[in-house]
Amino acid sequence: MRKHIITLLLFFCCIAAFGARIERPKLIVGIVVDQMRWDYLYYYYEEYGEGGLKRLLNNGFSCENTMIPYVPTVTAIGHSCVYTGSVPAFTGIAGNSFMLNGRSVTSVTDTTVYAVGSDVTNPDGKCSPRNLLANTIGDQLKIATDFKAKVIGVALKDRASILPAGHSADAAYWWDGKAGHFITSSYYMDKLPRWVENFNKSNHTEPNFDIKTSNKGVTMTFRMAEAALTHERLGKDEITDLLAVSVSSTDAIGHTFSTRGKENHDVYMQLDKDLAQFFRVLDREVGQSNYLVFLTADHGAVHNGNFMNEHKLPGGGFPSAPTIEQVNQHLGKKYGAGKYVKKISDCRIYLDHDIISSRGLDLREIKREAVSALRQDPQFAYVVDYEDAANSTVPQFLRERIINGYHRLRSGDLMVVLQGSHQHGSVGPDYKGTSHGTWNPDDSHIPLLFMGWKVNKGATNTPTYMTDIAATVCAMLHIQMPDCCIGNAIQEVWK
Repeated sequence: MRKHIITLLLFFCCIAAFGARIERPKLIVGIVVDQMRWDYLYYYYEEYGEGGLKRLLNNGFSCENTMIPYVPTVTAIGHSCVYTGSVPAFTGIAGNSFMLNGRSVTSVTDTTVYAVGSDVTNPDGKCSPRNLLANTIGDQLKIATDFKAKVIGVALKDRASILPAGHSADAAYWWDGKAGHFITSSYYMDKLPRWVENFNKSNHTEPNFDIKTSNKGVTMTFRMAEAALTHERLGKDEITDLLAVSVSSTDAIGHTFSTRGKENHDVYMQLDKDLAQFFRVLDREVGQSNYLVFLTADHGAVHNGNFMNEHKLPGGGFPSAPTIEQVNQHLGKKYGAGKYVKKISDCRIYLDHDIISSRGLDLREIKREAVSALRQDPQFAYVVDYEDAANSTVPQFLRERIINGYHRLRSGDLMVVLQGSHQHGSVGPDYKGTSHGTWNPDDSHIPLLFMGWKVNKGATNTPTYMTDIAATVCAMLHIQMPDCCIGNAIQEVWK
């Protein structure tokens, strides 16, 4: 009799086990704040309200030592890395713009599609994720749910909406500055949904108004995210959905006014206020225990060089034009006058392979000469031939970041590494802004917070990386990580 009872118990346990559903939240919300330094969490902490960033810090889990594992640290690479868990070497997103098949393109350029919600000839609408060579959290969520999950991206910047949403997204919406409202492209749909048309009628600006350098840009982004949440009924059924939200105004304001001062202060106060409102909407529409949210940044920013110098601290800028002239002159003396350097972008140097080939010159020799010339310039800590980066006399951690950031078909030929606290671009005596792109912690140390479904309260200073975000979210969902993901799940995050 006892044997029969045990057998029955085991039988019912097996039924329960095989009949149980995989536990998942109803909604994943990813929030990427453009150019948010990690220390902004604490620099403005006393002024934040209780419902926004403080709620994330106090009720969620903070990874306090999260670094970007590649250079250059720029927007498009950051957004793609967060959602793919990978680096330019695999994703192909080598910068905000890069050379592809001999021409300069943006990270989301796609001439095969047309604008939707604007004039079809509008170049701002000729965008898609096709330049991205890896898939994303959203793509894996689609595969895991037999493409029943909904995935939507929202941002003012095209790349900040498109790259996070991924290839199989239902929609990505970004801001058309000329028209003063949100648009998309024919990659996703032939016509804007009625709710987007209605949203644009009620939420728009005058044409050509620069919303990206206005605090209104933060509010507009979250309004659009809330509209997508409610009208697309995200998180309303048993299939997990994903909403990718990117805040772009923080970057434009930082570039214009730097990391200190009233403008930067005010945009973070606005971000905190709008986050609190957004969380209230999520609580109401989805339920506090039913959504998983993470907040991070695509990169940080260095302090303004003039500000640093005023306080006897090192800082400065790197104007690329004199460097192009310097290299062209050096090579011209040996091989004949010519424009051997095609462009410098984010410290990546693109040589003109057509000129070099047409003159019967050896590319490797040209690169060696260019490196030799650049190493004479004291503003560069190191100069690296990408193809020989593994053998360069560069500190190991930096060598790895350079290699991670190099895509052989898109990244150019050489990289110059600036001295610490120096930034891309000229820094004249009246310069008030800032930039980013380097390896140093100002640019590469980013916030990373999780909150909501299954998330522990707490923090860790254990080293973590931007590439770990996708791995962590996918592990929590019990779905495969993206196909090029190189990160590891941060196990302390969830119960």
